[in-house]
Amino acid sequence: LEKVQFLEKMGFSRVILARELSLDEISEIRAGTQVELEAFVHGALCVSYSGQCWISQAVTGRSANRGECAQLCRSAYDLVDANGKVWLHNRHLLSLKDLNLSAALRDLINAGITSFKIEGRLKDNAYVKNVTAFYRQKIDLLLGTDQNLSRASSGSCRFHFTPDPDRTFNRGYTEHFVQGRQSKLSSMLSQKSLGKKVGKVIRSEKVSLYVQVEEEIHPGDGICYFDAHEELQGFLVNRAENNRIWPAQPRLLPEGTLLYRNADKQFIKTIENDACSRNIGVDFEFAETGNGFELRAMDEDLVTAVGELRTVKAEANNPQLVTKNIEKLLSRTGNTPFEARSVKIHWQKAYFLQASALNGLRREVLERLQMERISGYRRTERKSSAANARYPAKELTYRGNVMNSLSEAFYRKHGVEKIQPAFEKSVPEGEPVIMNTRYCLKYELGQCPLKRDALEGRMKEPLWIVDNSNRYRLSFDCKKCEMSVHLSRNHR
Repeated sequence: LEKVQFLEKMGFSRVILARELSLDEISEIRAGTQVELEAFVHGALCVSYSGQCWISQAVTGRSANRGECAQLCRSAYDLVDANGKVWLHNRHLLSLKDLNLSAALRDLINAGITSFKIEGRLKDNAYVKNVTAFYRQKIDLLLGTDQNLSRASSGSCRFHFTPDPDRTFNRGYTEHFVQGRQSKLSSMLSQKSLGKKVGKVIRSEKVSLYVQVEEEIHPGDGICYFDAHEELQGFLVNRAENNRIWPAQPRLLPEGTLLYRNADKQFIKTIENDACSRNIGVDFEFAETGNGFELRAMDEDLVTAVGELRTVKAEANNPQLVTKNIEKLLSRTGNTPFEARSVKIHWQKAYFLQASALNGLRREVLERLQMERISGYRRTERKSSAANARYPAKELTYRGNVMNSLSEAFYRKHGVEKIQPAFEKSVPEGEPVIMNTRYCLKYELGQCPLKRDALEGRMKEPLWIVDNSNRYRLSFDCKKCEMSVHLSRNHR
């Protein structure tokens, strides 16, 4: 809260909150500030607090805090205790499921969120269209049922497929900490996309599989499953008929093997062929004047443009047909950002008009309307309202990410007395924290010492996560319910 208050005093108009916050914590920040709050609602989750991860920098020299993350949190590790016992082998211990807060949008709004953010690093077009369309529908439903809510921007979206986030990239879903601490946050068996469950094997033959299907399977689909060693495997479908499929690479699978589709060929094709659009509604009024005709366009934000067509009037032989043609021509907004909502015609008599003249008039008016919108737009300028605001700490360690002289000067100006350089500039001595996270492996594995249930076979601390090159010590702050990963100078 104190940091958000500081940013507000410095003139920031919006703060993007950490993804680990609960509804109660968001509500507390909302109650203590006026600044707009934005929250992540969907996509890949960093296991570490944003801006508090240096494992990529420490191991590869690529800074996650500067957009070059090597995603070592998605790698496989062994979990080893102080006695050398391996509790888990070759598991993705730090890889979280993907965030999905689509069921909590109303709660987030009530807690004070202004804007929703979707993570999309390295995602393809199909993913972006599918997920944004899904949330667009969810938000439009809320807007349509609550008069206290208003759109932040103009226009409405059109798409002709049924969005389903399960059908594009996902590692399974979690609501993270929005409803408080939960278990089963991780995707330990695989860091890859599982997609959507489509059925389970009921019989396996030499070249085909019989499947109890939950979703229709098509040729070209990518199917994955976990083998007997809990390793993710997969194949392409060559042929599919009812509940029988022919893998491109034949295999025998045990009865009961669950199958997931992580490449839905037909769904992707449907999305790619859908010309999604976002258009601003416009009402047209076409009227007779003394010298010809006038076309007035007013958009949904009440911005107006007018155009005039000077011409000799010739009475139409078929008034009904002429009127219908004018309505049709004026409704053709083409590649403009506008969409005709209504066309009204005001005249005493119906007149014959050339299609080319009407098309030209419509284009002229819509161009003017667009220019009116642009010229009328005013970007809000923010200035610091408290240049001498005090930063809520007098000391910054490397975790403050102070990389250059300008940032150092800023913090000193606002009351910070002691500043350690960023990790990327100077690696601290000892075993510094290279990842700080609210996700806790002990809690995830049912080994939380604060839980009342008696646990047998507790892991002997300190705990280590180990890969082929490095050992990283884990430490736990049970008062804050946080886990830290430390850089160890001891290599295997």
